[in-house]
Amino acid sequence: MDTTQEIVDNLVDNDRIYEQAVDILKSGGIVAFPTETVYGLGAIATDGQAVQRIFEAKGRPSDNPLIVHIGNQSDIEKYATDIPEIAEVLVKAFWPGPLTLIMEKKPGVIADVVTAGLSTVAIRMPDHPIALELLRKLDQPLAAPSANRSGKPSPTEADHVYHDLLGRVPLILDGGETGVGLESTILDITVTPPVILRPGGITKEQLEDLIGTVHMATLPTDQTSAPRAPGMKYTHYAPEAPLFVIGPNADTIAHALETIHRQNKRVAIIGPDELYTERADWYFSTGPINSREAMASSLYKAIRQCDNTKADIILAVETDLSGIGAAVMNRLDKASDGKRFME
Repeated sequence: MDTTQEIVDNLVDNDRIYEQAVDILKSGGIVAFPTETVYGLGAIATDGQAVQRIFEAKGRPSDNPLIVHIGNQSDIEKYATDIPEIAEVLVKAFWPGPLTLIMEKKPGVIADVVTAGLSTVAIRMPDHPIALELLRKLDQPLAAPSANRSGKPSPTEADHVYHDLLGRVPLILDGGETGVGLESTILDITVTPPVILRPGGITKEQLEDLIGTVHMATLPTDQTSAPRAPGMKYTHYAPEAPLFVIGPNADTIAHALETIHRQNKRVAIIGPDELYTERADWYFSTGPINSREAMASSLYKAIRQCDNTKADIILAVETDLSGIGAAVMNRLDKASDGKRFME
């Protein structure tokens, strides 16, 4: 399969590109496109055979549910049933945006492979002009996980998609770098109080300011059943070299570098501007130490940059769990498989 990467520029007429994307999707194919979080790999969510091509392209386990993307708030009623009142409040406040809502699914509409056989469906409306234009021209829902090989860092640039899925996807819509940089928050509103199944661009604090108490899910202990949401069961976001989380302390980092270098190993560090050290073999900055938003938007790119080095070990500097820091640490915990660097 040939892979074409088309730049979509708001300053020019992109009708030809959108028509090409719509034609591919309507014929049962897959298309990669930007959202405000990361790039997605989409197929029409009502077409089980088309959705299966997503799993094949990514090498993704089929018991991992997908998020359904819609182009209009009112579309929620086409795919969900028994919609709780709280949904209207959340949709009004955060859609379009990086919030996915889990609700009871309307029977016989969304393909079963999208929901991994669960009775619920995950729906969001992305806040990106290209994603919304594609969804509205298509006038159908798109099932779309991140457009990367399964287990690898999610793509925040079209070139990342091209690197991962060359020959596996016919068309990549290039909209430049994404903004948020981490996947959406997934909120289960079939329970009271609602539960965050995956932290993301909308924070626990933002949700609680609006709707009151919100719980944070623990990782499932049952690894044999389908997870309730993407990102709950499998190792994700992992670079080629082993990644360890380390505290935000210059002395701690210096001791770690000394220890690793004594073993004749090379180290790449992902960390804030303020902790930059020339003693690292490679240092990829995630912005100011107090800007969790900057860390979120640059984290996946930094992990991918580490893959382009000859590092034997990667050290990633942790942040606290306030705001989007919870989502950053969620991703780092998965990328490291829970490993911390211990002196």
